[in-house]
Amino acid sequence: MAKKDKHVSETPATQWLKAQGIAYTEHPYDYVDHGGTAESAKQLGWDEHAVVKTLVMQDEQAEPLIILMHGDRQVSTKNLAREIGVKSVEPCKPEVAQRHSGYLVGGTSPFGTRKAMRVFVEASVLALPRILINGGKRGYLVGIEPAVLSGPLGARAVRCAL
Repeated sequence: MAKKDKHVSETPATQWLKAQGIAYTEHPYDYVDHGGTAESAKQLGWDEHAVVKTLVMQDEQAEPLIILMHGDRQVSTKNLAREIGVKSVEPCKPEVAQRHSGYLVGGTSPFGTRKAMRVFVEASVLALPRILINGGKRGYLVGIEPAVLSGPLGARAVRCAL
């Protein structure tokens, strides 16, 4: 459960979840630079496999996209490109990712992004009973049903985990 002593103000992500009528739990933690999902999972007592990271990438046309991946796995950009029918995929530079998403790197949520982007999710994420995913700011995750990703968010399932 979330620590009750921390209040997290609304973010574009939580506004989007509320507008869609999606129930979520709040999970604030102490953000650590470059700590990633390993740090948040450790602080919150969750399995890192169920903590989903939001990665902003781009194809060879510099079209941005989001890939949602298990915290303890990496994205095979070669497999992702093949799955989505593009020549190549690479991570965006942090400032480019921030411009597309409207979020600081380390606080990127797939919900309520500044720019509409195609969203993909590692298929095995959808089989989990519950996930934690960024709620739109550093040090703040939300707990949701994975079906939110393929349902209201419209993420397409792909297989690209390493």
